[in-house]
Amino acid sequence: MNDQTVPVLEPMETATPPAKQKRGRSAPKIRALFDRTRLRDEIAALHECAVNCELCREKVVALFRQALADGRALARAGLEARGSGLACATQLAHIEDELIHAIHAYVVTYIHRPPHARAARLAIAAVGGYGRATLAPGSDIDLLFLLPDADEIELEWNQRVVQGILYLLWDMRQKIGYSTRLLSECLEQARDDMTVRTALLEARFLLGNKKLFETMRRRFDMEIVRNTAAEFVSAKLEEREARIARAGRSRFLVEPNVKEGKGGLRDLNTLYWIAKYVYRVRTPAELVGAGLFSKDEYRLFYRCEEFLWRVRCHLHFLTGHAEERLSFDVQPMIADRLGYSERGGLAQVERFMRHYFLIAKDVGDLTAIVCAALEERQAKPQAMLDRQALVAPPQRDASIIGDFAIETNRVTVSAPDVFEKDPINLIRIFWLADRNGLAIHPDAKRLVTKSLKRIDSRVRENREANRLFMEILTSRNTPEIVLRQMNEAGVLGRFIEPFGRILALMQFNMYHHYTVDEHLLRAVGHLADIENHRREDLPFASHVMASISNRRALYLALFLHDIGKGREEDHSLAGIKVARELCPRLGLSDAETETVAWLIENHLLMSDTAQRRDLSDRRTIETFAEAVQTMERLKMLFVLTICDIRAVGPGVWNNWKGELLRTLFWETEVVLTGGHSALKRKGRIEKSKEELRRALSSWTDEDFADYIVRLPAAYWLKVDLAHKILHAELLTMSETEMSGPLTHTLTDAQRGVTELTVIAPDHPNLLSYIAGACAASGANIVDAQVFTTTDSVALDTITLSRAFDFDEDELRRASRIASAIERALSGEIRMREIVVAKSQSSPLRHRGKTFQVPPDVTINNSLSGRHTVIEVSGLDRTGLLYDLTRILSQALLNIGSAHIVTFGERVVDVFYVTDLNGNKITSPARQQTVRRQILKAFAPATY
Repeated sequence: MNDQTVPVLEPMETATPPAKQKRGRSAPKIRALFDRTRLRDEIAALHECAVNCELCREKVVALFRQALADGRALARAGLEARGSGLACATQLAHIEDELIHAIHAYVVTYIHRPPHARAARLAIAAVGGYGRATLAPGSDIDLLFLLPDADEIELEWNQRVVQGILYLLWDMRQKIGYSTRLLSECLEQARDDMTVRTALLEARFLLGNKKLFETMRRRFDMEIVRNTAAEFVSAKLEEREARIARAGRSRFLVEPNVKEGKGGLRDLNTLYWIAKYVYRVRTPAELVGAGLFSKDEYRLFYRCEEFLWRVRCHLHFLTGHAEERLSFDVQPMIADRLGYSERGGLAQVERFMRHYFLIAKDVGDLTAIVCAALEERQAKPQAMLDRQALVAPPQRDASIIGDFAIETNRVTVSAPDVFEKDPINLIRIFWLADRNGLAIHPDAKRLVTKSLKRIDSRVRENREANRLFMEILTSRNTPEIVLRQMNEAGVLGRFIEPFGRILALMQFNMYHHYTVDEHLLRAVGHLADIENHRREDLPFASHVMASISNRRALYLALFLHDIGKGREEDHSLAGIKVARELCPRLGLSDAETETVAWLIENHLLMSDTAQRRDLSDRRTIETFAEAVQTMERLKMLFVLTICDIRAVGPGVWNNWKGELLRTLFWETEVVLTGGHSALKRKGRIEKSKEELRRALSSWTDEDFADYIVRLPAAYWLKVDLAHKILHAELLTMSETEMSGPLTHTLTDAQRGVTELTVIAPDHPNLLSYIAGACAASGANIVDAQVFTTTDSVALDTITLSRAFDFDEDELRRASRIASAIERALSGEIRMREIVVAKSQSSPLRHRGKTFQVPPDVTINNSLSGRHTVIEVSGLDRTGLLYDLTRILSQALLNIGSAHIVTFGERVVDVFYVTDLNGNKITSPARQQTVRRQILKAFAPATY
């Protein structure tokens, strides 16, 4: 990768490259981008022969538009030839400067001539991002028209000039933000409005009355800026917090916002605004002389700005508009344009995004430096370790002496050589921060970063250093916060070298919301919250955690469970190798090491079993129990699985998944403790029937006897009492009151789902119609339980993801879906046509261009005692479940249950099926036919 520089343009104020660097290889010369002289001559020629003024104006607008398009095309060509992002941004700003000069000249020459030769001219200034002499291809053009205190005739003329300029810019379809103010109005609004104040802080003179502009800037400095640094800094930092909350608090979101996200360009802008306001500098390069940055830190500032501008300019050009989110569909294209290649098990796009997140981390480091300097000037409130996470700060340790001290309520070094004298202090400083609930002083962090090379093999093998690290990892305070500080300082990746390999590593899929390192740190944070009862919605997990005897093995396993990502081999197998090398070093026994290795190897087992298997099938529980073997492992895997899912990203965890995991835990606990051995299957069925008989006390014995013989044995083992009572009522109602299909909706906020019960005459395409109606209604099916009575009545329960927080809204939605199902089963609508139409308008239809998910079909007869299990995985799309169930029906297969799991763009659908005689599918030829038909559903031409 080449870092290109931006030429310094006078009189623009822009970032100066920190050292002599080469211009972009094919970057066009600045002055060749927009030829104002030739444009002036062409306009003059038009007016000499013009007869129709309106037609002449249209031709002038066309000339302006063409000149702008030509200049932007040259800037884009330079960028796409691996040129500099900052060069492109300044070239685009320069083109806009020249255009506004040309438009102004045209207006005052041909449209609104000055009332007299010495008329008081207005000043035109660029503000906002344009004021920094940088523009992205889709950026707004922010202008300030500063009016002089002139007589009424001159004021009216200036206002007409402004109007003429704006009309021409609008005719060119430019996105203009503007303000027209007298000098006094500028100062008054800047005093009351922080947005106006920020815009004026970056105002850059373009043309007109320069004396007026300089007067404004001088009075702005004297009357507005002076003695108001603390007010401005506070406002900007509050604004930053609100912005980051909107864009996503983590700088490691896998679809980051290049402009507004944490670690993006706006953070650099904010740093510059604050520094410019507090230190009164005009360019970022002056921050070195002001003592805010060292030369190396300024070079880092410049590299970050250059990279982010390069990405942003490519993003705008590719999408054709001001798109700031680096979405999955454009990431591969930008990676290609920036010259990344596949290497070391990482795809091209993953290497690009890793670089992006490392830049975002560097922006965070620069933010900490500026905040530290502001605190020294008392312009910003002091920091705590974590203002929100600590419910009550731990007891302060007043005995911190020797190599460390507490300064402004933060841990810092007592001398600049503490890490040189004892490199273990590079771990100890974070241990002290955790123990005392204090932040680390940014100056100490800077010293830590400069001392990273002292973390060598001797430090890694040091018993005291490893003890301190394990105490940090297993802390009952806020280990996630301290580990993240270690990570941002570079200590974590140096001390735990395998962690350094997954630093800022992105997984190119829609399931994981964060980079791998961020995911692991968040998982540890969730574990600490569960252990310390900081999660009111997970009381059972906290109860289980309290009974786990080897908590440090669990903490370490969670910290390492994805440590093998980014390698060519399976990440679980790679993680086992890491664990067996690392655990003894960290002081774990052989038995603990094997426990950690087992948890890493099987960290997906409980999640996969709970979501993709029939938990009412005895074979499922027995197979899982055989793999787990002990209650201690079951407890540890249960808690680890919850933390892993919750750390994937917002909205991934829900109560439905929690219910599945708890059910699997309880069922397996019974097997591991021998609870099922005394209760045979027949006895469990009889007990279930007796329980329902007591609940239906108003029924006669004869009616109850007639009812229970209608239901298959599996029903009595799978369905809980509440649903048995509901089904009894619905089946009775269908016989006496309803002639057609009957539906019933039930919301469950606790599990985060809505249940749809459908009772209808059974036929092979029933589940397919239900799936199609749900797809056409935009409903997401997460599970399906299917039974057929002895008199051929289908009793299907479909579980949908909940869409609304309030039951009233969710019930209205469920009612619409139920109505669509009833209409589909009654033959009122053509299901195939509706599903196809829905798929054509679905946002999922373009996923195939971005993600490659090879379809796979496995058919297994060993996973269930009664059913053949067909597991289908591939790229998700609208109507896929409808197609799959239709294919199974056409293959004359009965679906006993279906389990639907979506991992971002990847879907895994599992069907428990039998043939029409209730037998498993054992014929290899028939299995192959079914597999071949299912794979056709993933063909590009399906829709």
